[in-house]
Amino acid sequence: MLYIKALHIIFVVTWFSGLFYIVRLFIYHTEAEQRSEPEKSILQSQFQLMEKRLWYGITWPSAVLTMIFGIWLITKMGLWSAPYMHLKLTFVFFLYLYHFSCQHIYNKLKQNNVKYSPTQLRIWNEVATLFLVAIVFIIVVKSMNWIYGLIGLVLFAVMLMLTIRIYKRLRTKNKD
Repeated sequence: MLYIKALHIIFVVTWFSGLFYIVRLFIYHTEAEQRSEPEKSILQSQFQLMEKRLWYGITWPSAVLTMIFGIWLITKMGLWSAPYMHLKLTFVFFLYLYHFSCQHIYNKLKQNNVKYSPTQLRIWNEVATLFLVAIVFIIVVKSMNWIYGLIGLVLFAVMLMLTIRIYKRLRTKNKD
């Protein structure tokens, strides 16, 4: 059982690494849109190659293997009826929706159809961070006061958004 748990954790880590980095590549890809030719085409071509390798070589396989080992672990440990597991699985469900939305962005950028600003993508990148924090706290603490947990998550989200706002101001200030 410990081998299953170890493999589940390994693939969760690689999945999150892929989710964090793919959106970072989306940001760079989108920022390249502001460059002039031929730099724009060269950069976007390189980012498309990097996105493809990361997305299909690491992120998707890790998402699938996370699910396989997670289901195996929950079944083997008999945790289907544990209340904290229902909450965790709800967050995991929304994490997969996030993953699918990243697939949508990936498909658009593959066609050089840039719909989002770098700032919007930076904010989007932090959504995965919120899922990570929520899921880890749920699985480690198991029996927390949900009101305090929700307040903590909201405060953490506000802190992340303030950090993005400060970063944007600093970048704008440094460009001047």
